[in-house]
Amino acid sequence: MDFATLQDHGLITALLCIAAYLGGSISSAILVCQLFGLPDPRTQGSNNPGATNVLRLGGKPAAALTLAGDVLKGVIPVLAALYWLELPVLIAALTGWFAFLGHLFPVFFRFQGGKGVATAFGLLFALHWPTGLLTGGIWLCLFALLRISSLASMVAFVVMPAVIAFWLPAAFWPMVLLSVVLIGRHHANIRKLLSGEELGFGKPKPRQ
Repeated sequence: MDFATLQDHGLITALLCIAAYLGGSISSAILVCQLFGLPDPRTQGSNNPGATNVLRLGGKPAAALTLAGDVLKGVIPVLAALYWLELPVLIAALTGWFAFLGHLFPVFFRFQGGKGVATAFGLLFALHWPTGLLTGGIWLCLFALLRISSLASMVAFVVMPAVIAFWLPAAFWPMVLLSVVLIGRHHANIRKLLSGEELGFGKPKPRQ
């Protein structure tokens, strides 16, 4: 990681990261569920405040609004760093990382956040759209084949750092850390996958 770049832009980097974290801490899922009169997504369904769980709880309109909010949390701070302030790629990547962190551990909602997939895709597309497109394509293909969102997300973000290393090496280490944390947030899904209990969309629950 280029620490000289961080030193040269120390104050603005710190302010951007704080602002991105606070923006990321605004939970789209919780606010949308309140707006639609739905149960708290932290206590119902998969207990995850994300678009997939909101889809289960409230249907497509609520899920689409949640997804849009989560994606924008990643897009806005990265675009602001890259194109408004014209800062180096490394700083834009760190800014996006802190938005992702805010989504995972939102200060406004008792640090009970989601798994960060939509926000990660948002910052990735804003940072380098070809990498975002390729990563999203992997997700879509796997989801279409297996209908398991968690598995599709984990595989896509296992591949993503290698793509970033080739196309945008300045952002490599923040994106590696993002992938490691994102996969770690899926620990419960990994256990269910290994035990055969992780169900995809449209698959019936096994009889007891």
